[in-house]
Amino acid sequence: MSRRLTTIDGSGRTAQYPGPNPTTIVFVGGGPRTVGLLERFAASAEELLGDREVRIHVVDPYPAGGGRIWRREQSRLLWMNSMASDVTIFTDESVTCGGPIVPGPDLATWANGAGATLLEEAGLEPPGPMAFPPRLLQAEYLSWVWDRVLRSLPPGVSVTTHLERAVSLTPDWGAGHRVVLASGEVLEADAVVLALGYLDRAPTADEAAMADSASSAGLTYIPPGYTADVDLSELRPGEPVIVRGFGQAFIDLMVLLTEGRGGWYDDCTGRLEYNRSGNEPILYVGSRRGVPYHAKLGYTVAGTTPVPTRYLTVAALDALGDGVLDFQTQVRPLVDKELTFAHYQQLFLAHPERSRWPWQQFFEVLDKTLPTAPEFAAAVEAAVPAREDRFVLAEVDRPLAGAFFADRDQLDRELVRLVETDLLRRADSEYSADLAVFNALLSVYSVLSAAITAGRLSDEDRVRHVETEWHGFFSFVASGPPPRRLEELLALHRAGLVRFAGPSLQVALSNDRFVASSPALPGEIEARAFVEARLPRPDVLATTDPLLTGLLESGLLAADQLVASDGTGLGGGQLKADGDCRAIKADGRVHPSLFLLGPSVSGSAGSSGFSRPYFNGPGFRQNDAVARRLLQVVAVSSQKAGQRHAS
Repeated sequence: MSRRLTTIDGSGRTAQYPGPNPTTIVFVGGGPRTVGLLERFAASAEELLGDREVRIHVVDPYPAGGGRIWRREQSRLLWMNSMASDVTIFTDESVTCGGPIVPGPDLATWANGAGATLLEEAGLEPPGPMAFPPRLLQAEYLSWVWDRVLRSLPPGVSVTTHLERAVSLTPDWGAGHRVVLASGEVLEADAVVLALGYLDRAPTADEAAMADSASSAGLTYIPPGYTADVDLSELRPGEPVIVRGFGQAFIDLMVLLTEGRGGWYDDCTGRLEYNRSGNEPILYVGSRRGVPYHAKLGYTVAGTTPVPTRYLTVAALDALGDGVLDFQTQVRPLVDKELTFAHYQQLFLAHPERSRWPWQQFFEVLDKTLPTAPEFAAAVEAAVPAREDRFVLAEVDRPLAGAFFADRDQLDRELVRLVETDLLRRADSEYSADLAVFNALLSVYSVLSAAITAGRLSDEDRVRHVETEWHGFFSFVASGPPPRRLEELLALHRAGLVRFAGPSLQVALSNDRFVASSPALPGEIEARAFVEARLPRPDVLATTDPLLTGLLESGLLAADQLVASDGTGLGGGQLKADGDCRAIKADGRVHPSLFLLGPSVSGSAGSSGFSRPYFNGPGFRQNDAVARRLLQVVAVSSQKAGQRHAS
């Protein structure tokens, strides 16, 4: 079933539907990416659209605005892991793009202004600028932005939403596209934008084998997935559950299995305490690192905003030679040096009392060496007396590397110490070097994305070292939970509902039970239930989406089946698009009116999260460029229609 919405122009008048020869654009996916594209489309319409008429269709089984991830129908216990003031959909003067800047409120400003009444009606409290709001609040914001974008479109543009899936697409290389919906309705389009978010995928061979074995043994196995969509009813009260994964998916799982089952917190003693409902299982959690992601920083410091990189630059990569670079030997040293520079520059300049050398003396050593060089290690030893002020990337990345614990109680004590230390440090601006590293990570990510788009890294390096290792490190340091969530983790540990299973956690089936072990301590954990608390690894060749499956099988879209130099399969990678986000066919041709955007598309910017205000977010720049190219498609289509009419 389709639902039609007419646009409203700026004066509040209902727009008329287009005339007999409008240009038609279909967006498949109605989430934040499509909202951002339409905002940019509206911004440039006065310049590029003229009086041309456009019919826009947005196809998504979830309501437009929030889409699947940011829909209203999810638990209000689930939070964002971004501060309210760090999220915006709107451009500002920092954004360099061809279209006009149209400012709008960030999430915090909206919630305490234009959105206050809407939030009150939804039973939600407006957050402060440094609060981590519920995802439902973001859903309300995105819904409001969607309505605002519709009102900003000119009268000649109409928007129709279809609350269903697109199941097939047939691009005609001369005359347009036919988009078939699950209901059987067919949309004829002059241009199509596939703005797909995170895709469901078929299980890997190992996951499928584990699921089959678990089912035969009467066990509960929950493979990687989006926690908000997972059925947790088979995780029984009081039973042990092995959980592998210590990031955001685990935090969501922890919340839904505790507060979500009737428990509650109080801090009347000055320390957060959890009160059991009796419906909670006991979670034994481990991962590769064996520790939870670092808490989000709970402070800001003037002047410590993201800045252009100093060592990992396009010029520095060009100086390494033409063609494909080796990530481990050529690029990674520059990444490490960039982060090391950010840490020590902030430490020496903002907290000079904690160093024995002046910054210039220390900088001269760093500038001419690498962080792994003996002379730099000697400089750190001489100039930085406190170990907690030193930055050793390997130790940051793997805090339990090489550790061995006599028993599980000793591991528990060490994890509690690490989490308590992290909470104190992430709340204290005396450790603002951590904030400098966080900002440097954002800048580094931007340079790496550009290098990938420019073809400077091999597919193997991209998948193994950037999308897996580097992205994992980035998430561990910069994309962790709100501090309150780690306080809750400690409270649940004190209540006996969370135990720690160790690093390099291995899980197998033995004698009809799941058995988990870690090389960092003796003993095993046995359980009837096992949860892989992580998102599935992206692989467009394994997607279960019928639209993409059909396009890939027909060769109308292309994606690499990646194989490492040692013959190891690396999965299906991402969909191929050119620098203008136009789809690349299997034969290498570029489709002029089929656009691809999102985390499963090579070179798609801004797919890792919402942009921060005044950060010149790459997603804004790309949205603007694609929107202006769509307006050019409209102009060409209208010209052709006029020529046909004249003849």
